[in-house]
Amino acid sequence: MALDIGQKVKVVRVRDRVSDSVAKRLGQEGEVTQFKMVDGSGVGVVVEFSDQFSSWFFEDELKQTA
Repeated sequence: MALDIGQKVKVVRVRDRVSDSVAKRLGQEGEVTQFKMVDGSGVGVVVEFSDQFSSWFFEDELKQTA
């Protein structure tokens, strides 16, 4: 999946244990604001939500929306 900054995405799953503030974003839509190197070989996607909260996710945890 090719994501671009400014694109709308929905959080469809989380791979690991996360804080409650991140877990409650499951199913919510946000906007891609930047990319982040995460484990030396992977790229994370920083998503900002309508309440200005932001967190990073792996690409496979997100789904493109309109």
